[in-house]
Amino acid sequence: MSESTGAKQNHDNVFDVSVNLPPQVGSKCYDDDGRLKRTGTVWTASAHIITAVIGSGVLSLAWATAQLGWIAGPTVLFLFSFVTYYTSSLLAACYRSGDPNTGKRNYTYMDAVRNNLGGFQVKVCGAIQYLNLFGVAIGYTIASSISMMAIERSNCFHSKGHDSPCGVSSNQYMIAFGIVEIILSQIPDFDQISWLSIVAAIMSFGYSTIGLGLGIAKVAENRKIKGSLTGISIGRVTETQKIWRSFQALGAIAFAYSYSLILIEIQDTIKSPPSEYKTMKKATLLSVVVTTIFYMFCGCFGYAAFGDSSPGNLLTGFGFYNPYWLLDIANAAIVIHLIGAYQVYCQPLFAFVEKTANKWFPDSKIITKEIEIPIPGLKKPLKLNLFRLVWRTIFVIITTIISMLMPFFNDVVGILGAFGFWPLTVYFPVEMYIVQKKIPKWSSRWISLQILSMACLIISLAAGVGSFAGVVSDLMVYKPFQTSY
Repeated sequence: MSESTGAKQNHDNVFDVSVNLPPQVGSKCYDDDGRLKRTGTVWTASAHIITAVIGSGVLSLAWATAQLGWIAGPTVLFLFSFVTYYTSSLLAACYRSGDPNTGKRNYTYMDAVRNNLGGFQVKVCGAIQYLNLFGVAIGYTIASSISMMAIERSNCFHSKGHDSPCGVSSNQYMIAFGIVEIILSQIPDFDQISWLSIVAAIMSFGYSTIGLGLGIAKVAENRKIKGSLTGISIGRVTETQKIWRSFQALGAIAFAYSYSLILIEIQDTIKSPPSEYKTMKKATLLSVVVTTIFYMFCGCFGYAAFGDSSPGNLLTGFGFYNPYWLLDIANAAIVIHLIGAYQVYCQPLFAFVEKTANKWFPDSKIITKEIEIPIPGLKKPLKLNLFRLVWRTIFVIITTIISMLMPFFNDVVGILGAFGFWPLTVYFPVEMYIVQKKIPKWSSRWISLQILSMACLIISLAAGVGSFAGVVSDLMVYKPFQTSY
C-alpha cells in the first residue's frame, strides 16, 4: 500500500482511516457541502494514486515474477491491474450516496461503508483496517532493518570482496528503528506534517527507479534474458515449495496494488462538474495503466536479470554489488521513507485506542492530563501524555519483537497482500455498489459481481496459505534473535 500518503483519525468515527493529502488551492467559493471549492482534476487525482501505489511493494515483484514464470507472471500482474481498476471504478461510484451528481458526499472509505452497508459490516471493516495497519507496522520494521543491513553489507563487499561472508544481524537495526519510532510516536498529529507526503513520494520514486535502472543495466551486462516460461525450476525448489511460492507471489502482487482505502479521499479533492465519478474513473484508468507498466518493467527486468536467483527484495538481495554507493542511496531512501510511513499508518490505530480509553475513563488524569515540555528551538512546547507515552511505546516494542521473531520480508508482504486485497479492494466495493445501484439479487449483473468476488476470495486465501507456509518453512531453519545474513 502507498506509503506516501498519511493517515489520520476522523474523530466522528473511530473506524476511519483517513489520509493527509496535499491541500487543494481554490477560489473562496464553496461546494454543495459547505466546504471550500475542490479544484482537483484527472491529473492531480492520478498523481495522488500513482504516488500512493508505488512503494516498497515494488521491491518483491521480480521475486514474484520468478515464482510464476514468463507466462503467468505478467498475466497475473495484468489481471490484478484489471481487477483493481474495475473494483476501484465501483468504489468511485459510491462517493456520493444516492444521486451520482447531487447525493450526499462520503469523505472516507468508512463513510461509504457506513452509509451503504451500515451495522455489523462497518465494525468488520474497521477491524480489518486496524489489523492490516498492525501488520504494516511489522512489515515496515522488517523492510527498514533489511535495508540498513544491506548498506552495511554493501560497504563490506566493496572493501573485502564479493566472496566475503559479511554476516550481519538484523536485531540491532530493528531495535534502532524501534527506538526512533518510539520517539516519533510522541509527536501529536505526526501524520499531518505538511512536507511528509512530499518526502515520502520522492523517496519511493527514487528507490523504485534505481531498482528498475539496475535491473535494466544487469540485463544489458548479461547480454541475455534469464528465466523460463514456467518460473523457478523444480530441483532448485521442491514441487511443494513451488506451489506455496506461487501462491505467495499472488499475495506480493496484491500488496503492490493496494490503495482502495484512500480512493474515496482522493476523489474528495476533485472538482465538479463533470461528476466526480467520471473524473475519478478516468484518473483510475490512467494511474493503473502507468503503475502497471512500471510494475511490468520492475518485475520483468528483475526476473530477466537474475532468473531463478531473483532476490526477494530487489535492492537488498545482492544480485547487484555495484555501484555500491547507488545501492546505499536506494536503501537509505527506503529507510527514510518507512520511518515516516510507519508513523503515518499507525496514527489511526493510536487515535482509536486513545479515544476509546478517554471514553471509558474520562476522569483518569493518566489518560487525559497533558504535560507541556519546552523544547529549545520550537515555538510550541511538546505535549506529553502519560497514557500515550506508555501505550505507544508498548505498541512499538510489540511490533519490533514480532519483527525480530520472523524477519521474513516476502512472507509478511504476501500475508499483508492476501489479508487486505479481497475485503478492502473487492468485497466492500462490490457490496456497496450493489446497494448503491440497487442491483436486483440473482440478476445477471449481481451474479457476475458475486463470481468476481468469490474468485478474488479464493485467490486471497491461496495467497494467504502460501505465505503462512513460507513463514513455517523459514521458521524451521531460522533461530530467533541469532540468525545473521
